[in-house]
Amino acid sequence: MSDLPLDQVKAYLLDLQARICDALAEEDGAASFREDSWQREQGGGGCSRVLTDGKVIEKGGVNFSHVFGAGLPPSATAARPELAGRSFQAMGVSLVIHPYNPYVPTSHANVRFFVAEKEGEPPVWWFGGGFDLTPYYGFEEDVVHWHRTARDACAPFGDDLYDEFKAWCDDYFYLKHRDEPRGVGGLFFDDLNRFDFDTCFALMRSIGDAYIPAYRPIMARRKDTPFGDRERQFQLYRRGRYVEFNLVYDRGTIFGLQSGGRTESILMSMPPLVRWDYDWHPQSGTPEAELYRDFLIHREWL
Repeated sequence: MSDLPLDQVKAYLLDLQARICDALAEEDGAASFREDSWQREQGGGGCSRVLTDGKVIEKGGVNFSHVFGAGLPPSATAARPELAGRSFQAMGVSLVIHPYNPYVPTSHANVRFFVAEKEGEPPVWWFGGGFDLTPYYGFEEDVVHWHRTARDACAPFGDDLYDEFKAWCDDYFYLKHRDEPRGVGGLFFDDLNRFDFDTCFALMRSIGDAYIPAYRPIMARRKDTPFGDRERQFQLYRRGRYVEFNLVYDRGTIFGLQSGGRTESILMSMPPLVRWDYDWHPQSGTPEAELYRDFLIHREWL
């Protein structure tokens, strides 16, 4: 195997998982994450931590996985066919938080590391990840805070990095069949090896560490906002978009399923309740219409 410091990457990811779970459980105040360790028959395993039916979080999952095998699955070599047939290791933390209150946005974050190896050749490695926000009712101060935190996480590594990763996020989290963004974006990056290993690892850590400072203040600000059945039903309708994206486009979901990962952990990102209404459109002048008009658009927030 390679001389890359894989143990350091793994230790960081496990610590990140624990810190995120502790912070979110503290903010929820009524429930904690239960832990579920698992093994993958083809090699590796992971630890899923799930919180359900909390005071604030209806369902949240924070998953760590470290899997390896003799050959990369098709989803990992589609854009890089020269890697086909290489052995691989992949490790990462992926999370999705679905709050109960419709005024608290859903959030997603992921940081990951891949290395592909072939005897007699140097290893090919890369980092990826990011975080994005999916509100049901839009508040500009929340979205600006989210993007400001994202910008600050990227700032030590280059003046243009936030703009690049923000645009990548806007393009990636886009439902082509709906012709609409999934949410208000954030950061997304993949195949990151343009710097040396230590710098790329530091950038991944900076983005991973920024998730709680980006999300927790929004959760705290909105979690006690009164709401009724109208807001709840709209939240369930919009959650359908989340399901559609994850099953049709999400690279992590596709990679997990193609690589023989644990289905329960791969699909823990799904919301507990969701609805689809045929050909529904928001009524003009309503807060629901405002979400589409002012927030579900490609926009510069800073």
